[in-house]
Amino acid sequence: MPEFTYKARKASGELDAGVVEASDRAAAAAKLRAEGLFPLALTAARGGVPETVSRETGASVSERPRRRRKPRLQELATFTQQLANLLRAGMPLTMALQSMSQIGSRGVPPEVSRRLRQDVMEGRSLSEAMARQPWIFSELYVNMVRAGEQSGALTEVLQRLADHYTRFAEVRHRVLSAMIYPAVVSAVGIGIVIFFMTGMLPRFMTIFEGMNVPLPATTRLLIQISHFVGRFWWLLLGAAAVGGVLLRRWASTEQGRRSVDALKLQIPVLGRVFRLSLFSQFARTLGTLLQNGVPVLTALRITEKVVSNTLVREAIARTREEVTDGKTIAQPLAKSGVFPQLMIDLIRIGEETGDVPGALRNVAETYENELTVALRVMTNLIEPAIIIVLAVVVGFLLLSVLSAMFAITSNIAR
Repeated sequence: MPEFTYKARKASGELDAGVVEASDRAAAAAKLRAEGLFPLALTAARGGVPETVSRETGASVSERPRRRRKPRLQELATFTQQLANLLRAGMPLTMALQSMSQIGSRGVPPEVSRRLRQDVMEGRSLSEAMARQPWIFSELYVNMVRAGEQSGALTEVLQRLADHYTRFAEVRHRVLSAMIYPAVVSAVGIGIVIFFMTGMLPRFMTIFEGMNVPLPATTRLLIQISHFVGRFWWLLLGAAAVGGVLLRRWASTEQGRRSVDALKLQIPVLGRVFRLSLFSQFARTLGTLLQNGVPVLTALRITEKVVSNTLVREAIARTREEVTDGKTIAQPLAKSGVFPQLMIDLIRIGEETGDVPGALRNVAETYENELTVALRVMTNLIEPAIIIVLAVVVGFLLLSVLSAMFAITSNIAR
């Protein structure tokens, strides 16, 4: 029969360790509980199911569900909302997880809920079980759930988590929606130009070459461009590919990332969108963590990982170091020179009134509202700019062809 090494706690609180024989992990845990032990860890020994324990999460490789894509924000929000609803209805946690594995949730495989239920039945807390599946549950998620367990308000924390991910999904959807129309218009315009250069222009060139007529300068330039692209298109594609690879490698270096992230914050119009998105993300994440009882240093460390911009991450890291020295959050944030004065002032007021989470929530809502306006302004500016650029390019193509046609017509009339 398979053997499992275990660590368990006695009813008196003392730790115990040893080996137990059982058909599987669940049976081993049940056997230990029948002996009055509370299992803390079970590991397959000789004769058991081969497994390799992950150093980071403690989850065995053999137990992991096969990897899939990470769930989207809205999918994770739906999963969390469903679990919160079941717990709010009075269902025990293990039964709620069993129902979740049967109901299913888009983006979160059923085996995730089954694995969570199995770990909870073996004596682990829900946060510990979630930490064993980091490809699904982030550090932010796990720490929020742990804080909810410690405070006895797990259902309320899960509801806040669902709201948190829903708001982030809405912000991301706004940004993507604002970029769809300009991207479609640009793609259509580029397609028209390529079709004209490769399909229509060669036919006109055949007509022009059959006429012994001097062509206008714009037409000659267009023909030279067409000849160059036709002969060296492979060179242009190769240069673009090599340039893209080199740019990507440079952007993956520390200096490259800092330069790219700094440029994102300074681009006209787009830079404001990036800044508002980053500041709302920072305030929403930190405020949600603090509201649910996560220690400030842990909350800052998790927020530092969530934020995508290098300059903002460095500012949060410096803030965390100075908060360790006993300073308030607002003071080191102000010294960083990255965060806006409005955010600093609101956080300072929150520290004075003892409601930093509420202040951060107000900051997040303020910047999310401003982000909506900034996206509308950006769309209103980018759309006509793209149309003007395409009109200039198409106008040049038409002018080149029509001027040549006029030159031929005038020569025939003579």
